[in-house]
Amino acid sequence: MTSDVAVLGAGMHPWGKWGRGFVEYGVEAARAALADARVDWRDVEAIVGAETVRGGYPGYVAGATFAKALGWQGARVTSVYAACASGAQAIEAARAQILAGRAEVVLVVGADAAPKGFFRPAGGDRPDDPDWLRFRALGATNPAYFGLYARRRMAVHGDTLEDFARVKVKNAANGALNPYARYRKRVTLEEVAASAVVADPLRLLDICATSDGGAALLLSSMGFARRHGATDPVRIRAVSTVTPRYPHTVLDLPDIATDSAGGAGPDTEPFRASIARTAYEEAGLGPEDLSLAEVYDLSTALELQWYEDLGLCDAGEAAKLLRDGSTAPGGRIPVNPSGGLASFGEAVPAQAIAQVCEITWQLRGQAGDRQIEDAHVAVTANQGLFGHGSAVVAVR
Repeated sequence: MTSDVAVLGAGMHPWGKWGRGFVEYGVEAARAALADARVDWRDVEAIVGAETVRGGYPGYVAGATFAKALGWQGARVTSVYAACASGAQAIEAARAQILAGRAEVVLVVGADAAPKGFFRPAGGDRPDDPDWLRFRALGATNPAYFGLYARRRMAVHGDTLEDFARVKVKNAANGALNPYARYRKRVTLEEVAASAVVADPLRLLDICATSDGGAALLLSSMGFARRHGATDPVRIRAVSTVTPRYPHTVLDLPDIATDSAGGAGPDTEPFRASIARTAYEEAGLGPEDLSLAEVYDLSTALELQWYEDLGLCDAGEAAKLLRDGSTAPGGRIPVNPSGGLASFGEAVPAQAIAQVCEITWQLRGQAGDRQIEDAHVAVTANQGLFGHGSAVVAVR
């Protein structure tokens, strides 16, 4: 059994490197979502903040930080941290309050002021933290993992450097049409190939940057939406925040060893595939119903993997799906019409929320030059550190 919640408002602060605090980005996004919904902040009954755990203590209590910045008005507050899945967990926390009858109108906000360069752990010794261990014990930055994963796809499925570059070319073309994107310049296959090698086989243009940015959603019960005059709003039908199942034998960032599964058989279902399956089952839909998808393209190779994990094609067929134009605008299943992280970069607590902003605009027919024709069902997908799943299905 599923119940819908309405997306009454969506708002973003443009991604970039702005040199200001995350609170400013989140407040601008929140005000944009409220204006889009035509709802006054004083009428919001609860606020959920997706966390950033860098840049000072306010990030640890993002819900209250945004509530204070918007003006104390008594709303209940929740703060959520799940790395890159923080935004999806914040959406699920808001949705749960609405479906439980605890609130009719909930604001979800995520924002970040990311450091320059590759992510690194905070100081101190934390030997029980796998993220800390993979940096300290292996020196494995995120791009090192991306490179290993790309090399695995090349060995197992025959993907090529040109296939990876095609993902960047597609997403850069989409991002060039998005006013919220940080990078709004088209690139060629030759430009991707000529960019510096960062983690063989991946080049600089195969890997997403770190960015500042913010995103927000105003969610409500369907009853409130109707009373508010929104007779046909975009509706969130499913949210998947599942964790892996034993035995989890495929390495996922930041794991540096499998669980104790030496004598167990292989995975019956990869973790990322389970994220999508759970969302589809809750929504009562399948990949064949999708109009578009927004996926977590930390690297070009990882976008290809998501095609398979979302069920858009069989295992090993992702590069073919890309080559025949199926994932480009006008294709059978456009992927990352926003431009993806390739065009935005990572503003970690905001990115899963930003994905839902994009599919909201697409399902409303408000995406401008990047609009996907006749969009009516969409899915978002990403993954947070430590086994945090993240997928949202929205319909109209």
